[in-house]
Amino acid sequence: MQTYRPNTPDSILKELELRYKLLCLLATVNQDKRQLMINSSASTKRYLVASDFDQTLSFNDSGRVLSEIMGISGFDEKVSGLAKANLVQQGAELAYLLRHDPEFRSLRREHLIEAGKQVRLKNNVNLLADFFEKGLDPYGFQFYVISASPQDVVQSALEGIVPADHIFGTQLEYDGSTGEICSIKRVSAGYGKIAVLEELETKLQITPDHTIYMGDGSSDLFVMLHVNSREGYTIAVSEAKFLGRIARRTVLSDSALSVLVPIFEDILNWNSAQIREVFESYGLAIQEWDKTRTDWVAFQQYIRPVAEKPTAASRKTA
Repeated sequence: MQTYRPNTPDSILKELELRYKLLCLLATVNQDKRQLMINSSASTKRYLVASDFDQTLSFNDSGRVLSEIMGISGFDEKVSGLAKANLVQQGAELAYLLRHDPEFRSLRREHLIEAGKQVRLKNNVNLLADFFEKGLDPYGFQFYVISASPQDVVQSALEGIVPADHIFGTQLEYDGSTGEICSIKRVSAGYGKIAVLEELETKLQITPDHTIYMGDGSSDLFVMLHVNSREGYTIAVSEAKFLGRIARRTVLSDSALSVLVPIFEDILNWNSAQIREVFESYGLAIQEWDKTRTDWVAFQQYIRPVAEKPTAASRKTA
């Protein structure tokens, strides 16, 4: 038999105290969860650094190298035609050709691996990966490569430099009996790069404002806009005007280490002497460092309507 307990002032107060303690406990747990995503604390400053591959970490396009291995001509024209037709996402042209172009029907996985070995990497890619792996107390960097190129190509090109599980490229599936490409599992181009980036942020517990992305071309356009919109940091490594308008900084160099300059300046707030000292610790001296600002300006002749009379100001300046 249940005993009836009157709601006395003391019992009500105790119940309120208990509820308050439970709420405080829940608030503490939620705060601990949020703390895992806060990277600006004094104890840890962790950053996710994501990079494109073709012409960002390399000098040439892996699709062009692959075409040369296969003896296929007109690769640039095919890519240009697909881009103009807007048939696929920007950067996914090679993936489309590998799956649907009859000339690529004889391609096998070993050709992709061979193409990766023939890709000419930019200077000091190994030092860049080494720097991000070691970090710089109290800063830590998680380095990943996100590319629209076939994952087999990128992993082959960066073997021994970047761990295979830190590389996200276009994932292809092969027929078990013929070795032919039978399907495309995932394409890391356009919004596909954004999806990979968000997955990494969640997995690594790194907030969007501590995400750094670097790239060179049209396939990086959407991901850079995405990173900027969430207060991340973007670096362009080409003279493409459409990318220069979006990226926070543009760096041109034949050395992959050059991307560290804006990171040191804008994120770590270092001066030039500190930056030079770090590069010297890797046995490198900055030979040239030209800081320029380029304004792209075009004018169109204004044709004044016949009925419009020139003003006094326009007559004086004519």
